[in-house]
Amino acid sequence: MNSKYTDIINKAYTGFNSRDIDAVFSVMHQDINWPKAFEGGYVIGHEAVRDYWTRQWSEINPKVEPITITERPDGKVEVGVDQLVKDLEGNILFDGNVKHVYVIRDNLLYSMNIE
Repeated sequence: MNSKYTDIINKAYTGFNSRDIDAVFSVMHQDINWPKAFEGGYVIGHEAVRDYWTRQWSEINPKVEPITITERPDGKVEVGVDQLVKDLEGNILFDGNVKHVYVIRDNLLYSMNIE
């Protein structure tokens, strides 16, 4: 996992997994476009992401670990992720791999999509 974006990606995922939203925001553009995978649609901006994550974590317990980082020819950054989602009682809802695809601008996460 060696990319010029490794530090940004690792900081974002470490912050998310430890529920340290402000740590994630330190590598996230103020106008981030973020998917609401749990609900559908998107949110834009830090406060909308904070509201979404806070609501999400009150219902499920996701953990995401980046396993690969690939810079695509179009400039987007693909992160292969091992994702484990449990309900609040510890039952597994999802355990598998997904792709998170980022647009990075000015060394900040600007948008993310899930493939």
